[in-house]
Amino acid sequence: MINIGISGAAGRMGQTLIQAVQNTQFTHLSLALEQSGHESVGTDAGTNAGVAHAGVAISDTMQLDDVDVFIDFSIADAVVEHLDECVASATRMVIGTTGFSDSQLDAISASSAAIPIVLAPNMSVGVNLCLSLLKTAARTLGDTVDVEVIEAHHRAKVDAPSGTALKMGEVVAAELGRTLDADGVFVRHGFTGARERKSIGFATIRAGDIVGEHTVMFAGEGERVEITHKSNSRMTYAMGALRAAQWLMDKPVGLYEMRDVLNLEK
Repeated sequence: MINIGISGAAGRMGQTLIQAVQNTQFTHLSLALEQSGHESVGTDAGTNAGVAHAGVAISDTMQLDDVDVFIDFSIADAVVEHLDECVASATRMVIGTTGFSDSQLDAISASSAAIPIVLAPNMSVGVNLCLSLLKTAARTLGDTVDVEVIEAHHRAKVDAPSGTALKMGEVVAAELGRTLDADGVFVRHGFTGARERKSIGFATIRAGDIVGEHTVMFAGEGERVEITHKSNSRMTYAMGALRAAQWLMDKPVGLYEMRDVLNLEK
């Protein structure tokens, strides 16, 4: 049995993770964490998660004594704060948060010298399969096509483009010998001039309750190839995170990604 700790336990993703843990035979909920002062602190973690009784009260104290893997889908600043606690208690981490700064990514990397960490902008098995497909498509189509990345999420998402969209762009750029710093185009407005062949464009949609949709378009003369992934439920991310947690149990210290968990080509 794997003892799981969850950050942001009262949020949408946290509640989905709690439901997944309760409905999975190899996991047990040991910690449900929320920020100090949150109205949910002290209530049963399953109250809003579709679980009649989780048997664990939501806490604002990060007690990791009985936690094997801490799963964090909270905000970037909170993740960095949680890193120190996990390192001090030798607790493995699965991180699905996006929007990290370079310095925050450096902090995660440094912490992985002490504990095993899976860091992935998207825990979906399907999305990570798409990353491998994108690498093949970019290698095959090369510089004969224009590359555009289109993503859509719910109105409450705070970072743009999504971490998944950026990861998709990075995979394509690396295969083509480009970088998003040099070739990424994130804003188009007014008179932009003709499109540069090497540019990789990003378009962002924020609306309603869209869980997550990503399309990478390889558009050439007379045809185009589109690789698309659509999430209909956050449960896909939650089950991917639990799969990562299970995979981490016998792994040495280090920084891993979801494609390591799934044994996919990187």
